Amino acid sequence: MKLLAKSCPRIGRFRAAVFAVVLGTSLAAAAQKPKLPRPRILEQEIPISRDSSTGELRAYSSGEPESASLSTAPIIRSRVALVEVQCTVTALDGTRVRGLTRDDFRVWEDGAEQRVASFDAATTPASIALVIDASPSIYRELGAMRGVAQSLAESLESEDQVAVVAFAGETHLLLPFSRDRNLLQAALTSPELAQVANSSQSFIYQAVYLSAVRLFSGRAGRKAMVLLTDGQDSELGLTWNPASMLPSAGANSPLAFQDVARAIAANGIELYVISTEPRPRTMTDAWLSGQREQPLVTAAARSSGVPLYTLYLAELIRQASGELYFLREVGSLADIYHTIALKLEAEYTLGYYPAAGVAKPGWRKLKVELRQDARAPANSQITYRTAYYVSASSQ
Repeated sequence: MKLLAKSCPRIGRFRAAVFAVVLGTSLAAAAQKPKLPRPRILEQEIPISRDSSTGELRAYSSGEPESASLSTAPIIRSRVALVEVQCTVTALDGTRVRGLTRDDFRVWEDGAEQRVASFDAATTPASIALVIDASPSIYRELGAMRGVAQSLAESLESEDQVAVVAFAGETHLLLPFSRDRNLLQAALTSPELAQVANSSQSFIYQAVYLSAVRLFSGRAGRKAMVLLTDGQDSELGLTWNPASMLPSAGANSPLAFQDVARAIAANGIELYVISTEPRPRTMTDAWLSGQREQPLVTAAARSSGVPLYTLYLAELIRQASGELYFLREVGSLADIYHTIALKLEAEYTLGYYPAAGVAKPGWRKLKVELRQDARAPANSQITYRTAYYVSASSQ
């Protein structure tokens, strides 16, 4: 008993020391935990109105902009006129072809060949916005976001910047463009995702539009938006009638599908859509490739067996350029984001000044080919955006 009594003070001091170490470690970990900026509701920051003379939708900032301007099309200006086209080259075995130069490519705008004035082989940092549908219909998929963050951190270059946007009935900017992968992890596993999900609505196309004009306006380099959604928009009232894509008349006319396509194309954004719905049987890659020159949404398409909401996702990609993935046929979200990241890291950027000079507002068709003597494997395939948009506001 005497021995125990003598050792008790030592035991007490030992326990106190252990507690102090544990407490200090916990406090240090808490101090090192990345702190996200306060989420911002983009609808409150970006009032929009329609220009009565041009019919185009204009966005204006009521707060500090992410970049220099919030016009829907500041990248491609008729006075600056440098047009940048991102493309990837894929061999028949599916591998990305690297090591090409500007002399391996040819570019056309509206049928006229252009001189490639600038060239980049994925050496400039990329800006990637993850736009996440947090509505109840797909909220169950968001448990995989931790794996997504890890996959992106391993796949992207350290200088690449990632932003995170979540939406349901509102569009929340959870993370502005950042190189900090710890902040990316925090944003993708944030409790704010659950708060965004407290809505029965899903304003998909509004979120895409606001992300395009808020995050990408004024940014240079490679730009990509990755949209995760089931496609079931509850705002625009889209129907089998193609006219439902067009804006109605008047300065107070709300956002329309066409405005979204214009904003993506004007800002030079590559759009990658991940649908959480099953791929319709008729919507094969070959079928989509064969429809590139004509609208997908028609009265006749009603009998195609493709859900209307999935058809509109494909139509947005057809107009603005990008790729459509179906989660259930790939495996996991992390796998898809990894695939997209690898594609971005193998991109070539071709820049040219239009030979026609000052561009008039409207759509411009693009065509990119490999030269016959290009240093690429035989029968390599090239993918690129097939059009860009010149906004009247850029004149």
